[in-house]
Amino acid sequence: MKYFLKGILDMGIFSGWRSQGLLHNSTPVPGMREVLAEELSRDRQSASFLTAEANGYVYACCLRVVAQLGVADLLADGPVHIGHLAKRVSADEHALYRVLRLLATRGIFRETASGVFVLMEPGASLRSDSRFSVREGVMAATTPAIYRAGGELLSSVMTGEPAVNHVFGESLFDYFGSHPSDGAEFHSGMGQYSVIESENFARTCQLPETGTVVDVGGGQGALLLRILQQHRTLRGVLFDLPQVVAKHQLGELEDASRWEVVGGNFFDSVPAGDMYVIQYVLHNWDDERCLAILRNCRRGLPSPAGRVFIHDMIVPPGNEPDQSKVLDIVMLSIVTGRERTEQEFERLLHAAGLRIVNITTPMLGALSIIEAEAL
Repeated sequence: MKYFLKGILDMGIFSGWRSQGLLHNSTPVPGMREVLAEELSRDRQSASFLTAEANGYVYACCLRVVAQLGVADLLADGPVHIGHLAKRVSADEHALYRVLRLLATRGIFRETASGVFVLMEPGASLRSDSRFSVREGVMAATTPAIYRAGGELLSSVMTGEPAVNHVFGESLFDYFGSHPSDGAEFHSGMGQYSVIESENFARTCQLPETGTVVDVGGGQGALLLRILQQHRTLRGVLFDLPQVVAKHQLGELEDASRWEVVGGNFFDSVPAGDMYVIQYVLHNWDDERCLAILRNCRRGLPSPAGRVFIHDMIVPPGNEPDQSKVLDIVMLSIVTGRERTEQEFERLLHAAGLRIVNITTPMLGALSIIEAEAL
């Protein structure tokens, strides 16, 4: 090492330091070799770190593979040899082994003997029968359309527009409409995440005991169903596009008099109600569109006692990692919306004639509950 350092000093690589009087060709500075060695070590660590970060997408690719093949289901009863797994899913044994070997470094699987793998606790929700299964959710998050948009993120950064428009020449949801298999995979996976967050909301949110709750953009009713099951004295209205609510789940409730299904466009109007819930909707849209939704809800509130409940991520301040900061970049690449900070929600709600009265941070899941009332 000392000869290497002497060589780079003699070649003038650090001539900038010499010009500032920090180094001199003929007069070694005491301790300088150690300083340079430490700096080189830091540079190597940085290079190693950044290379690993750049290759991080490979883990998601491997997660998609095992989700598609249902590998976790095949390991539900205990360890299985890779040869048997490969036969069950009609995969190449050696290729599948390499995928599981990488995921084992993240604690999802574990190789307990040569070629024998077991499903670990962090990977349990890859099972189809898990109460909080995200098998389909993983496939939705890694669907090729999302990946291709991410690969063209520079387009979003330069224009402020979704990269997916640049890639496909149309919006994400128009693309899914013309590619029904991709659309089905995405919507199914998003529905799986919705079920998890809906249970969290229904158990956590302090709703009034009586009145009518309107689920705005409620899809097929996963959230409203759980609210009405948890709060048996409330009535509910499921509101979304007609073709969406046509496949609703509310028939699972015994008392059909407690719910109503209404088709429409939340940018135009929303049904009247005592309270509104808006889950995983606002992050899809820019501020102007969000204001249209929120102002319609404000107009629908019957009295000052009415409430609007927003169930969405809140981006925390500071430099700490958070799932909302990751998803915000996904939103940047695929839609016009974004994940918002508490201050951004405050400004948005105030412009719609509403104010925040309470925020419940998630104990489980990723979404906070923002409770707002009329100004």
